[in-house]
Amino acid sequence: MKTRYGDVAAFVTKDGSIIRELVHPNVHGNAGQSFAEAIVAPGQTTQLHCHRRSEEVYHITAGQGRMTLGHDVFEVTVGDTVLIPPGTPHRIENTGRDELKILCACAPPYADADTDLLVP
Repeated sequence: MKTRYGDVAAFVTKDGSIIRELVHPNVHGNAGQSFAEAIVAPGQTTQLHCHRRSEEVYHITAGQGRMTLGHDVFEVTVGDTVLIPPGTPHRIENTGRDELKILCACAPPYADADTDLLVP
C-alpha cells in the first residue's frame, strides 16, 4: 500500500492544527496506528488537549516551536522528536516565521473522539 502526499486532503483537527492523514485505518486499512503530518501556521498555537488512549510521537521536520508537555515547556526545532504518553496534556506553538511541520504517529490511531480539549 502506498499513499502520495498530494493525493491526501488536509483537514483541521479539534486542536486546531492542519492534518494530512498519510496512513489511517479508516482510509487505508492498516490496523494499529496512524501516521500524519500536522502543520501549525506562524504565530498559531494548538489548543491544550490530551488523548485518553493514544500515545503520540511528534517529529519536527520544518520550522520551530514551543512544546507544552504536561508541566514541561521547551523549544523544538527540525530533527527533534517528542513522546506524548496517553493522558498527557500538550500543545505546540509555532514561534517561527515559517510553517511548523510535524510528523505524528499515533497508536492506537488518531480519533477526534479520543481528544479532550483542556482549559489552560
